Amino acid sequence: MLLLPIGSGSTHARILAAGWAEARGGAAADRSLPPSGAGASEISRFGSPHQLDADVLGCSFILRDILIAAMPVQVLKIIKGKPETQLPSHLQREDLKHLQTGLDHTNKYFQGIVILSYPLTKLGDGTDFFKIVLQDDTCSRINSINVLMYGKMAEDCAKLIRNGDTFIVAGFKVAESPTAREDGRHACHLQVSEESGSAIFICTQPSITPFSEATSPSVAPKYVYTPLNCLKDGTVVNLYGIVKFFKPPYISKGTDYCSVVTLVDQSNVKLTCTLFNGNLDSLPKIYKNGDIVRFHRVKIREYNGQMQGITSAGFASLTFDGTVGAPVVPRASSKVYTFVDEEQKTVEELRIWAASNLSVSGPEAKLSDVKPMMFFDLTCQLVGKAKVDGSSFLLKVWDGTKCPYPTWKVPVEAKELEGDRVLLHHLRNLTVDVLVYDNHVQLAKSLKTGSFLRIYSIHTKQASAKNEDISSHIEFHLHGGTCYGRGIGILPENNPDVEELKSFLECVELTDSQNMESVSSLELGDTFDSYTDLESPLQRCQQLSATVLTDHQDMSNTVLKTVLNSSAPQQYRIRAKLRSFKPQKLYQSVKLHCSKCNTLQEVPNGDAIDFILQGCAATAPNPELQSMSWYESVVWTTEEDQGRKITIHFVKHYEMLQRPENTLLMIEGGTLKEIWKLTRRFKCVIPVKSKEDDLELLDLSAPFLLQGNIKYYGCKKCSTPKSIKNLSSLAEKREPSWEPTEIAQVLGIEPLQYVFVMKFTLVDGTGVLNAYLFDYEKFFQIPASEILTNSFLQQKMEMTMNTLSPPGRKLDDLPWLECFIKSYNVADGMKHQVYYQIFDTTVAEDVV
Repeated sequence: MLLLPIGSGSTHARILAAGWAEARGGAAADRSLPPSGAGASEISRFGSPHQLDADVLGCSFILRDILIAAMPVQVLKIIKGKPETQLPSHLQREDLKHLQTGLDHTNKYFQGIVILSYPLTKLGDGTDFFKIVLQDDTCSRINSINVLMYGKMAEDCAKLIRNGDTFIVAGFKVAESPTAREDGRHACHLQVSEESGSAIFICTQPSITPFSEATSPSVAPKYVYTPLNCLKDGTVVNLYGIVKFFKPPYISKGTDYCSVVTLVDQSNVKLTCTLFNGNLDSLPKIYKNGDIVRFHRVKIREYNGQMQGITSAGFASLTFDGTVGAPVVPRASSKVYTFVDEEQKTVEELRIWAASNLSVSGPEAKLSDVKPMMFFDLTCQLVGKAKVDGSSFLLKVWDGTKCPYPTWKVPVEAKELEGDRVLLHHLRNLTVDVLVYDNHVQLAKSLKTGSFLRIYSIHTKQASAKNEDISSHIEFHLHGGTCYGRGIGILPENNPDVEELKSFLECVELTDSQNMESVSSLELGDTFDSYTDLESPLQRCQQLSATVLTDHQDMSNTVLKTVLNSSAPQQYRIRAKLRSFKPQKLYQSVKLHCSKCNTLQEVPNGDAIDFILQGCAATAPNPELQSMSWYESVVWTTEEDQGRKITIHFVKHYEMLQRPENTLLMIEGGTLKEIWKLTRRFKCVIPVKSKEDDLELLDLSAPFLLQGNIKYYGCKKCSTPKSIKNLSSLAEKREPSWEPTEIAQVLGIEPLQYVFVMKFTLVDGTGVLNAYLFDYEKFFQIPASEILTNSFLQQKMEMTMNTLSPPGRKLDDLPWLECFIKSYNVADGMKHQVYYQIFDTTVAEDVV
């Protein structure tokens, strides 16, 4: 730390000011200083004009600037839990909750723990840029903030900073964060650079030690963990939970892996998290229900009244065996992490609570225990694998026990079979063939023979052999999709279940198995020359559909060739694959539909609505229409826009104003941005304009009502707008609900409904058919009315379509869709053209 003596008089002030100007190297360095002995008034521009004592100049702002300029980035050693060098005495710590734009943060510093850092990059002008995230333990709800560093300071910090370091910054600038809504962090961020006079002090932690070694509590970051019953929408939190249900990682959205985990804690509140990462190892290493997880930086979103978690930047996890008394050894998703004694107690407390309050045991079974028509989890070793066709793959596995039923041996070509042939021969009566389908194929192909697996939700199916001389046999299938947690997990060698299995396998006697004739297995063929031994793809019930039928389950399947050659109108049940769809930009699929005149129109964009609002704002509100018997009015004039007047009319209930969340209001002269702000606080908002004797609705090209994030439109052709006074009849009800349908009815509006309109190109090997999807919310299980303003729902829809029709995949690798379609005729001049529409079909719950 640089210490300078502070004297009295203007001479010291001159020296300090000159040093400040020279060190900064900017415009200040060119300032001419007054001659020696000049009065304090001549140099007052370096300090407060009301403080003429030169010591004031030297003791505060200028000294700080010299210190900062001389040593902008300093690394402090930790001795006995405290920095070796003390911070300048004039600096006072600023709390996260007090960081706001417009306030004076001079002589303040902010301190936090580095929980995330981004790669060093360069801006368009070549300036180095480095971003980190700091966590402040003094705040419980939003406890993190972004820090943006520029120039040389960014370059220096990128070399020094590691997660877990204590980071102290002074001389920062506070600005609004444009990403606060997305990342759930503080509404502001800190801007730091050497040019602006910033200073950084870094208290580094020692090198990360193995988990078994103690981590110094003086440098380990202290994280705040949120109970599941205290989660808030839009926040990014850290949490602990017990795994009540999970889906092993599977390929979704192109090349990303996805895992779904449902957690519970002592509050008995459940949280379902949908986690994505391009790196399989970065997802939680969960092996069974009852495992305990620690998640850092989970983003919380509310959907349909329930909290859901998704990955955010810097997401990390630890997973622990949930068995009481088992070693507390974390399975980490990242190489660097901290875990302190206090957290070990948390894990043990969750174990004890789960043992007494939860039933999380999965349907595990050994091969010796299986029966027909079972669904069970199998811990096993992979000894062979082979490609069967484009949408199925064979895994040969064993667990040391023998299935009590004859088992199906899948016929494959010898050249396709991978594995030790000698071992396969020795184990031929102990191995079973598991046929995996659809989305599990890609992971199955990547498995290494000899590895240990846990296959979740295997289905045992009893089937009759085609040859009457051979008895029925049992088949093992891992169906497509992830419903009921279907999937494949790769277990490490040090997993307790693997260690137990390895010990058991070493004791298995193979002598009897080698000499036995084929009693417990059926050799249905030594080669796989054709598909005649297997059912055709259209008949293969093992491959479950990515869609679900909601009615008419008694109808049988019809191939597309028959559908195309049949007259309309008719209804069909089909099984096909989605080769392509339009529009590719999914937001373009949302339209407005009038059920009365059956017309479609585009959803107006914000610019079009603002244009209408601006035109209405040009007309001054009519004072005679303010504060009537059934509403109260407030008027104010804006400072910009040439004094634009805004009038808000609050509708009363029994001559009294209601609470904001129950209030309908009408607005004149407002912009779309201003109206959106009002919808966050009030029940609903109706844009209106003044005429001579009454208020009236705007042109129906603009929404007649805004509620929450939804804009409601009316059909110009079918609507007959009525007087705004009709709203008073709704206000006279005992408990006005202000439902959009009721409001539209009393105002004479025929409401338009948001609808998805898409064209699906379906194939099944017999034909190609274009079918239209016309759906409000049933197919995607997403309301079309909310998709345009909800980024979470947009992401969900995109993932759904990437699952139904994965980009870059071959046709054989696409999932099957089971749909109802109806054909109908449309007259086009003298011709009648047949069209097809999907109905009574919905996406399976486990698709996303």
